[in-house]
Amino acid sequence: SRKKLQVVICVLLVELCERFTFFGIVCNMILFCTVKLGYDNVLAATVNLCFIGASTLTPVLIGWFAETCLGRTKVLYLCAFLHFVGTAMLPVVAFPFEDFYIDTHHMTHKLDPIEQQILFYVGLLAAALGIGGIRAILCPMGAYSLQSYNQHQLLSFFNWFYWLVNLNSTVVFLGIAYIQQSVAQNLGFLIPFTSVLLALIAIHMMRSKLTYKPKRGGSLLTTLGVFLNSFKMCCLRHRHLSGDAVSWLDRAKENNGGRYSETHVENVKVLTKLFPLYGLQLLYRVCVTQIPSGYYIQAMNSNLHLNGLLLPIGAMNVISILPLLLLAPLMEFVTTYFLSMEKTPLAPARVITLGHACAAVSVLVAGLVELHRKAHPLVEQTLSGKVLHVSSMPCFQLALQYILLGVGEALVTPSCALISFQLIPSHIRGISLHFLTLSYGGGCLLGAFIIQLVHFCSGAKTGNFYPNSLHDGNLERFFFLLASLMTINTLLFWRLSYRYMNLSVQGKPLSSSSLSEKLLQYKAALRFYDTVEHLSTDSVL
Repeated sequence: SRKKLQVVICVLLVELCERFTFFGIVCNMILFCTVKLGYDNVLAATVNLCFIGASTLTPVLIGWFAETCLGRTKVLYLCAFLHFVGTAMLPVVAFPFEDFYIDTHHMTHKLDPIEQQILFYVGLLAAALGIGGIRAILCPMGAYSLQSYNQHQLLSFFNWFYWLVNLNSTVVFLGIAYIQQSVAQNLGFLIPFTSVLLALIAIHMMRSKLTYKPKRGGSLLTTLGVFLNSFKMCCLRHRHLSGDAVSWLDRAKENNGGRYSETHVENVKVLTKLFPLYGLQLLYRVCVTQIPSGYYIQAMNSNLHLNGLLLPIGAMNVISILPLLLLAPLMEFVTTYFLSMEKTPLAPARVITLGHACAAVSVLVAGLVELHRKAHPLVEQTLSGKVLHVSSMPCFQLALQYILLGVGEALVTPSCALISFQLIPSHIRGISLHFLTLSYGGGCLLGAFIIQLVHFCSGAKTGNFYPNSLHDGNLERFFFLLASLMTINTLLFWRLSYRYMNLSVQGKPLSSSSLSEKLLQYKAALRFYDTVEHLSTDSVL
């Protein structure tokens, strides 16, 4: 209908503006931090990864806050205001705009470094909270009507959903990265601010249609409460005599002295079966975060000239997105072909294993290419008005590592979403997707921690494994270390993948208690011996 079409157009507009804002901040943050703010590579990569991780984690936290405290509409306006303030601070940090002046003598009102850093970090924090709030409330994943979909339909939905997201990302990277690096430089930070204004206008016009409330059935706080209560009950040994606890989580049940009903505990026990999947995604996400960190620094220190044209560094990210855009239709075609031939497609767990292997090989190739890049002589290259000494190796020789990581992402992300959705009871599938999102954000923060740890262990001053000057350091050792860890991670997932092979039975709500089952068995036994004819289990309960 016409109203539904308006909502769809508005959602697409807000999604496009939100992506413009996010990637407008992320795509050249390392370049801005190193060239304009004077940060070293370690600090610039850490700040970038922390911002990405915070933007990934905040939708889960703000979504819970909206459901329990202020309400979805109020939180939406509050996060929109924070988003506006955060993106308004970034152009102030980048002031003065060299694009407005003919020479440097007209530059005035330059901020002090301390004031610049305060505005920079406050702006990033406000933008991360704003992005998270909009993603959490504006048509979240749990709002889609996916309950009646079969496995093929779910996989098709996730494939095309992430395909559209990455198509949007491609347009953003090609446009913003070039403007910020080559055309407008610091003035490019006005792009996120402008896109936020458009998103706010669209949200205000259709706010009653966009804040769709997903199906409720438990909360993240309740799930965490079951774990804490079970741990508390296990520590109190004198309470172990009450009830028959098969699992340590059973200690949280009311009939064992805990605080939660049997339904909540049984649902959490089902959810814990996916924790190995979530945990093994952390290190995979560390590899994926090398695109805006380690791979970006490699590209920044390579020759970006192509026939006299200076390519934007962010354009290299498009190489990793292209496999996602090409593989999604191909995988859809292959799956449809197998089903038409009455054959079973490759299990999602096997697909994830292949994706993890691609990520391990990608990081290994990055280390080998880094050795090759250092062997080339240095040349001068101007980036954002500053002359840098970089390797003469063409940046396109980095393409293979980007392609492999893009292939891994095309294989892993839709399959993880499918397993997280399929193996969980329908009313707690939103919680399952929340934990999957937490693993993605946790992987970004883990990547920042590993960078700091490697830099510290290799020498706090020189940072041989993650150097400020790539020509004098050994960044390849960091990639080789990460490739070794990712190989172990892939083997562990391959050994545990049998747990996620059978997706034929969708999750059903767990509501019957063990007492009800025992009474039903007792009733069946009495009827078998013809002693009771009209005994009602409900009346006994």
